[in-house]
Amino acid sequence: MDTTFFLFVIAGFLAQMIDGCIGMAYGVSSTSLLLSIGVPPAAASASVHSAEVFTTFVSGISHYSLKNIDKKLFSSLVIPGVIGGITGAFILTNIDTAIIKPIISIYLVAMGVRIIWKAFGKEAKKAAKKLEGVKLYILGVIGGFLDAIGGGGWGPVVTTTLVADGNTPRFVIGSVNASEFFVTVAQAITFVTLIGLGEYWKIILGLAVGGVIAAPLAAFLVRKISPKAMMIMVGAVVAVLNIRTIILMLI
Repeated sequence: MDTTFFLFVIAGFLAQMIDGCIGMAYGVSSTSLLLSIGVPPAAASASVHSAEVFTTFVSGISHYSLKNIDKKLFSSLVIPGVIGGITGAFILTNIDTAIIKPIISIYLVAMGVRIIWKAFGKEAKKAAKKLEGVKLYILGVIGGFLDAIGGGGWGPVVTTTLVADGNTPRFVIGSVNASEFFVTVAQAITFVTLIGLGEYWKIILGLAVGGVIAAPLAAFLVRKISPKAMMIMVGAVVAVLNIRTIILMLI
């Protein structure tokens, strides 16, 4: 097995450590790491979502068993999220890498800044009327679309928006995580149908192995590390990695 496989394991390990400690940013982190070592955007997103099928399934079952799911919120997000995810996956696989890569990197820089912003609690001060009906459906579509295009973003976009709007964090996190499984499955199937697995199985396996190794350690560290400090660190790393990618494309 070549050395690149171990880079994928490290990417999966770091991404799961981050996600396990702050409850989001697995996709954003792993995609940023994969792009930084030269994996094409479509391959990165396809691999991340294929690996996430397993982690989101376990997460969804866990939240269901702990009664953390608001059925109305879940049902309002899942179908729009699937539609947005499939659309994003289709667009990503049909656009030239040279065009889409800088766009994704800029989006991920923005996500990094958003995570840092959330760490300082700025968004909570803007709490407004809770999203309902059509606005909630639109949020689901946007979240699924950006998640597919950028390889991650369902949690940072949907969760942070709903929490900032005054919804109970426990039910937001549970409902968003449970719906993410269906969104992820739809994205993974779309990617595999359009571009196949090819050599990407190494990336998927590497991410999965790294994630499995990191999961118990992250569960332990989450009690020891300040969520705010971790979010600032994650946001900074995501932003810096993608700024580096943009600079390298301009040179």
